[in-house]
Amino acid sequence: MLKNYFTLAFRNLLRNKTNSLINIGGLAVGLACVIFITLYVQDELRYDKGFKMSDRIYQVTLNANFGGQEFNTSNTPPPVSIDMHTTFPEVEDYTRVFRMGNIAIHNAEPALAGRPFTEKNLWAVDSNFLQVFDYPMIEGDPVSCLKKYHSIVITETMARKYFGARSPIGGSLVLDTYEAPFVVTGVLKDLPSNVSLQFDMLMPVRDCPPVQRFSWSWVWCQMTAYVTLTPQAAKDPSAVQKLEAKFPTMVRKDAARAFARIGQPFDEFVKKGGRWDFHLQRLSDVHLHSADMGTPYSNLGNVKYVYIFSFVALFVVLLACINFMNLSTAQAVRRAREVGIRKVLGSLKGQLIRQFLSEALLYTGIATLFALLLVYALMTPFNVVAGKTLTFASIFQHGIWVFILLLFILTGLLAGSYPAFYLTSFQPVAVLKGSGLFAKSLSNQLVRNGLVVFQFTISIGLIVCTLVVFRQLNYVRNMDLGFKKDNVLVLPNLEKLMPDYTTALTGKEETLRQQIASIPGVNGASLSTGTLADDYTGFTDFYVPVTTGVTEPLAKDLTLTSFMADEHLAPALHLQIVKGRNFSKNINDSDAVIVNETTVRTVGWKDPIGKRLTYPGGGNQTFHVIGVVKDFNLRSARATIEPFAFFYPTSKTNHTYSNYLIASVDVRHIPEVLRETEKKWKDFAPGIPFEYSFLDKNYEALYRSEQRMGNVFSIFTTLSILVACLGLFGLSVYMAERRLKEIGIRKILGASVQTLVRLLSGDFLKLVLLSAVIAFPLAWWAMNKWLEDFPYRTVIDASIFLLAGLLATGIALFTVSFQAIRAATMNPSKILKTE
Repeated sequence: MLKNYFTLAFRNLLRNKTNSLINIGGLAVGLACVIFITLYVQDELRYDKGFKMSDRIYQVTLNANFGGQEFNTSNTPPPVSIDMHTTFPEVEDYTRVFRMGNIAIHNAEPALAGRPFTEKNLWAVDSNFLQVFDYPMIEGDPVSCLKKYHSIVITETMARKYFGARSPIGGSLVLDTYEAPFVVTGVLKDLPSNVSLQFDMLMPVRDCPPVQRFSWSWVWCQMTAYVTLTPQAAKDPSAVQKLEAKFPTMVRKDAARAFARIGQPFDEFVKKGGRWDFHLQRLSDVHLHSADMGTPYSNLGNVKYVYIFSFVALFVVLLACINFMNLSTAQAVRRAREVGIRKVLGSLKGQLIRQFLSEALLYTGIATLFALLLVYALMTPFNVVAGKTLTFASIFQHGIWVFILLLFILTGLLAGSYPAFYLTSFQPVAVLKGSGLFAKSLSNQLVRNGLVVFQFTISIGLIVCTLVVFRQLNYVRNMDLGFKKDNVLVLPNLEKLMPDYTTALTGKEETLRQQIASIPGVNGASLSTGTLADDYTGFTDFYVPVTTGVTEPLAKDLTLTSFMADEHLAPALHLQIVKGRNFSKNINDSDAVIVNETTVRTVGWKDPIGKRLTYPGGGNQTFHVIGVVKDFNLRSARATIEPFAFFYPTSKTNHTYSNYLIASVDVRHIPEVLRETEKKWKDFAPGIPFEYSFLDKNYEALYRSEQRMGNVFSIFTTLSILVACLGLFGLSVYMAERRLKEIGIRKILGASVQTLVRLLSGDFLKLVLLSAVIAFPLAWWAMNKWLEDFPYRTVIDASIFLLAGLLATGIALFTVSFQAIRAATMNPSKILKTE
């Protein structure tokens, strides 16, 4: 019997080729979308779950209020995880990471030396790092490879880069300004893409000067720490909460000396509203649950996008099923007589239902095969758009093939359910007499119109969401940041020009700056210890406003992010000095500071010029305010403007390990400027690679995840509209077939083609407008929730909804008009000759 069902279904498929192609095409596109989204979501959910101890590894995070500034970060001080390990028996082990920044590296052997490379992904880690995170190793021992001083572990790609085909074990690499070379003690397989911790090289943290310099500090938050809990503690969420509840006592005891050293006794710090709370975040939660946290990871996802794409997948498959229902209804004239004859000949209703469900499963099975072909063909472009490295083979891993099998069955049953029960409900007498089959019953109209409204509600909602995403991206790209970002050249690695970091910005770099500033097409060049459009640039520390001689009430303390910069930075970046003056080389500005407007408001100064700040962490050095710069966005639009200051390079107010040359360039001379700049760089630093970027591109990179989300969203929106239009086409076929005789009579009575097209299209236009009324408030609510992540955001105004409505209406009218024009231009004599 089952074989007979599928034989009849296959014959019907061949008999109605056009409708069959539309059915299969709609289902194939819908299923392909769902498979892509499933692969995307599954990859996001599996991040960091491949380590043996992944369920026991926790990242240490810090939630704090320091100097009135709230922040939540995964950057923590060097001692915190050490103290957790020694204080609490629940903490079995710990390991820490420090990201080294740009490091110039070349092979120590003359035969393999070649040119140096700048590596941006070298990490200094504790010696047990590869025991906690068991990355697959090709050569070397994970237990001992990082225990020796000046050892280094590299990935297989780095091994080929520096050593070619030979084994790198025992080979030496020269790093930056380190005098002794580093010996390769281990080679790792290239890291899997679905781990948050992505690096190219590892070196011992004992060889890292910044970490050694600040090993005492509980306020130098530049490391990322991980602890492994005992199996008993890791299995019990309440045990983790109890452990976190003990952290404040540890901080009060162990951090007191460090806080006193920076002039901020911990008890006094707490009384003034300060907070220094540490928490534990499960490693498997890091990738998707760190959107509201400052973190150095560049490959983070967002659980919101997982939810969004999951709902999109559900809607798309529903749209595809609705298409099948509508197209099956469009064939009701032919299939109803078939049902009537079968019933007269003795077929039971249950048999007929199974026949139609078999037919739907056949269509869905063929559509699933085509969907898999689409996925195979489009996998590479999808990876480019989504920033993924998915493979077609992953369909057969982690149970995804089981999901696709269930999806095929459920889609087939869902798509075939309505036509099966609808067509088999006809009375054979009424069908064979040709009366009553298409009576305008309220239930039939509600079902058919409801399906169209549902389809276009989803499609219009997705159009609105896509428009808002790209409007927000355009807004943050073009918003007034308070500085010039276009055609601004940024050169890193300036600190490498001098062997002694403490002399940064006062020696060889200044000579290079002068020469680059003299290149035709360069409108200004400056030296700075930080760069804008970087979420992790600058030096953040604690300062105390001096109250002597001040009548107004002032903040008791202040957290400042700062650069050391020369007098050329403000003119080069068009930073506006709204009060006071800029730095000057003709004046001793070693104790001078320029603050932003937010600093003035935070402290409470009425007239900031001449007012003073004390820096407890710098031996109570005092600085006087010489100028106020108009507020500018140092970081991305996800962060609000914070108190910020510029110090002059001669002040040596902080110890920096990264310096930059920033040059404003005439857009007409960019190629020439780059060539001349590279020549001068090679003259000054022949052993250091020439690296550069442009400030506007750096700024756009801050929104890479949102850009990818927008691209993926726009693709699925387009496909959902395509699927919805196929459904609308199916309903237009049905309506045209039902009203053919009406059309013939109207034509005989003188109705024009235009009148008939308007008549047939009007009903659909009403449905689209109703869909818009439902979709607009839902989309408005959803996108307002998404925009909450941005302190600076676009306005969702009427123009977005008007554009979305016009797009949906235009697409719907184009789809319907094709069938309406075809029906309106038919010869009425052919329509009515059987009457």
